[in-house]
Amino acid sequence: MPAHLTIEHDFSLASLNTFRLPARARHYLRVIGAAQLDAVRADAALAALPRLVLGGGSNMLFTRDFDGIVLHMAGLGKEVLGNEDGRILVRAQAGENWHAFVQWTLAQGLGGLENLSLIPGTVGAAPIQNVGAYGTETKDVFHSLTAYDMATGTVATLDAAACRFGYRDSIFKHPEGSELVVLDVTFALPAGWQPNLRYAELARAVADSGLDAPTPLDVGRTVEAIRRRKLPDPAEIGNAGSFFKNPVVSSAACAQLLAHYPELVHHTQPDGSEKLAAGWLIDQCGWKGRALGAAGVYPKQALVLVNLGDARGEDVVRLARAIQADVAARYGVQLEPEPVFI
Repeated sequence: MPAHLTIEHDFSLASLNTFRLPARARHYLRVIGAAQLDAVRADAALAALPRLVLGGGSNMLFTRDFDGIVLHMAGLGKEVLGNEDGRILVRAQAGENWHAFVQWTLAQGLGGLENLSLIPGTVGAAPIQNVGAYGTETKDVFHSLTAYDMATGTVATLDAAACRFGYRDSIFKHPEGSELVVLDVTFALPAGWQPNLRYAELARAVADSGLDAPTPLDVGRTVEAIRRRKLPDPAEIGNAGSFFKNPVVSSAACAQLLAHYPELVHHTQPDGSEKLAAGWLIDQCGWKGRALGAAGVYPKQALVLVNLGDARGEDVVRLARAIQADVAARYGVQLEPEPVFI
């Protein structure tokens, strides 16, 4: 094993996942650049191991120990690159904390990321999950990223088309992108910023603040306040944020549901399909505030599953499966988890 690679063994991952679930990695490497990934590929023993690329651990559900090598992306650095076609380009390394990066852009007077305030995780994970909130997704402010290909040892730049963004989806979550490791991400922020207040809850909160001309910082602070009011802090209560994706159904299927459940919360999509509010479905099935063993549903937001203190991965899985079964039985809708099960 290369002497310059600081590989740690039997490494605890409990502090590296926001659910704070117990799990250990057979081998662990803190990665700050492509040179370390080159070294991993060059070592036959390391290259043969199963790999798990880890950022902030906010989208991971550990159900077991990982019998391979965990590559923990920890590269830091951020910079404003300049103006391109009326957009301000800003680059950050994969290991940067996402919320801290958003706050940094706002401190520079740059808008565009404010609706994504307080989302847990790292910059490198944002395009992988195409994180989104309050009417903004990563793809809406994305320019390009640099990725290392573990299969070939090459570094490439991927634009939005190459990333194949979808709802909480990207090429990195599919076999053809599974060997790509995000090193840094460049965002394209609007030089002529306008607030995105399409979500009624955010629009009402901004209006209630009495601000006639809110700044990006004002909107960011409002989003933070909403999220802090509704969602648990992972530092205090283990969780991975929204546990289920909002299911997308056809307009016909939505109409059938509305005939039986007129209060169904739904949002029409540009293609005519309907996105249903998973939290509403779960709440209507009586799960908000309930527990199943050491895992529970957060009392203020049914979309969030929490670690009540000493939960293990299997406890969270059991709770998730019970919720899925109830929603499917009542509404005929299948809920899909957001976190990756390990």
